[in-house]
Amino acid sequence: MNIRVGTGTDVHELVAGPRLVIGGVEIDHPMGLKGHSDADVLLHAVCDALLGAAGLGDIGEHFPDTDPAYKGMDSTRFLHICKGKIQDKGFMVANLDCTIFAQAPKMSPHKKAMASCIATVLELSPDCVNIKATTTEHLGFIGRKQGIAAQATVLLYKNKS
Repeated sequence: MNIRVGTGTDVHELVAGPRLVIGGVEIDHPMGLKGHSDADVLLHAVCDALLGAAGLGDIGEHFPDTDPAYKGMDSTRFLHICKGKIQDKGFMVANLDCTIFAQAPKMSPHKKAMASCIATVLELSPDCVNIKATTTEHLGFIGRKQGIAAQATVLLYKNKS
């Protein structure tokens, strides 16, 4: 069995105006994430982890923020496309472990819905997607509520034939 591990990290600034979407879930909050697409920091990290594990580069190569086609795009579409790219190389997702770094809003009420959304897109059992969240104890730009970051680690496998 061919096994690969990938990691992904993303950071977006919190600003007034856009809706806040993390892990494919809209969260009621007065601030949203600034970005070319919907700025879903968690799904962007997951896409980078998938692409990296399969040796396919990163999200910016596949969905450049200079391309107007991706303006305002729902990041679940990015995730669906990335799933197809890794499957084209013969890989399947074994599991995914993610961490969201946010001082506010609280992520715990939304983690199950995020995991469910990601599991649905990747066609995984929900117990194969783990979402964790932490604050930075009021330190740095995250602690000052100026941004949100996310990290993702994925395990891919390919049965040798």
